[in-house]
Amino acid sequence: MAQLPPVDIFDYIVFGATGDLTMRKLLPALYYRYRDGQIPDEARIIGTARSPLSRADFQGRAEKALHNFVKPADLDPDTARRFLDLVHYVSLNGAEADSTWPALKSLLAEAPADRIRVYYLATAPGLYGQICENLSNQGLVTEQSRVVLEKPIGTDLQSANAINDGVGRHFPENHIFRIDHYLGKETVQNLIALRFANPVFERLWSSDAIEYVQITAAETVGVEGRGPYYDKSGALRDMIQNHLLQVLCLVAMDPPGSLEADSLRNEKLKVLHALRPITPDDVATYTVRGQYTRGKEGDKTLAGYLEDLGEDATSSTETFVAIRAEVHSWRWGAVPFYLRSGKRMAEKCSEIVIQFKAAPWSIFATKPPANRLVIRIQPDEGVTLSVSTKDPTPTDSLALRQADIDIAFEKAFGTRYPDSYERLLLDVVRGDPVLFIRRDEVEAAWRWADPILQGWAEDKVKLEPYPAGSWGPEAARALLARSGHQWHEDMA
Repeated sequence: MAQLPPVDIFDYIVFGATGDLTMRKLLPALYYRYRDGQIPDEARIIGTARSPLSRADFQGRAEKALHNFVKPADLDPDTARRFLDLVHYVSLNGAEADSTWPALKSLLAEAPADRIRVYYLATAPGLYGQICENLSNQGLVTEQSRVVLEKPIGTDLQSANAINDGVGRHFPENHIFRIDHYLGKETVQNLIALRFANPVFERLWSSDAIEYVQITAAETVGVEGRGPYYDKSGALRDMIQNHLLQVLCLVAMDPPGSLEADSLRNEKLKVLHALRPITPDDVATYTVRGQYTRGKEGDKTLAGYLEDLGEDATSSTETFVAIRAEVHSWRWGAVPFYLRSGKRMAEKCSEIVIQFKAAPWSIFATKPPANRLVIRIQPDEGVTLSVSTKDPTPTDSLALRQADIDIAFEKAFGTRYPDSYERLLLDVVRGDPVLFIRRDEVEAAWRWADPILQGWAEDKVKLEPYPAGSWGPEAARALLARSGHQWHEDMA
């Protein structure tokens, strides 16, 4: 078990603490960091929600969450008991000014006034501004207070600005942590090391050597219990506008001057500003949107999206998106960046594919295929580089065979790869914003996404059906085929 340097003593106050995110992600992540010695015994985790629970009731729910979402081999009974001693609960509606705020004030007053306070808003984004106003009016925003905003930050640029304005009236920008859990994934962070610590890659990292880039986030699950939320969101708002655009920025950005937060975020912002706009009239050329229908997984029948929503449901919400994006800069020229995300896909897979250009001429009888670098974000985090080697089979000619240089990170380093929330939750305590999103990044991402959503709302591109358990609609293959390209699973 790793023993990591502890952070300062803190109070972590989670609004929406009875929700799925808290139970499935936040509490298990904090348990792991407590187990690894990073969270002091004097720290407190304070859940708040409207449910009228006692502290013991909430601790019971937290204990159940640990048993459900922590690997059995990692769940030590004594450590779990001591962790649960850190857990408190206050029944409170954070969006109401006349709710039971005195109970939370009294609990927080038991700690020194200069203790770090993290307010984690695991609620509907429309409540962020009101919760922050109530915290401020109750005198609970101190110089050591930070606030964490879960995505989505709005549903378009206008609503995002309203949320940011509401929160920004009570917290300075450097105390606002907009979380994107993709940036907490070790393999996503490893992009920075892979590129800028290895000149062999960075010197090839441009249109001179790269033909195209693919970024995929595919899920095998449907909307599950998130139907009401998802139907108002869709795949572009849920995955592309935030997660995949952030990954694109890390792939495409120029070297930052340092690893300091604003240096990195300035370079990401330049990428967002360099994205070629996709106007409503362009969406039929550069985008594909789809919705899963009933399909098969072996002998099992998979329900379609409308069935998952409920009886007699109708919806034009996309569960699949594919986009051809371009970063118009000196480094990238017209290199296509293909973004793809979908539900009920054939495999669960998040990856980045860097497809290098083929050699212009070959001395071999059979022209070798171009090299390809695959960065696996999940599952089985790692990196694979395809290369051509001599076929060792006895032959009279110098025949070639494809081979992979494969690094599986967990196996290579002999350590558990942590969940993305583990790093991010304690980065807030440390006050380190490097893996969080600055306001101008949110605005730039929405400024690019809004015209696509407008074009879709005007039905300028057909909503394509695709069977659950497939790789999406055929139109997604056609999007690449026009340039002679293929999605990774289609490559020989």
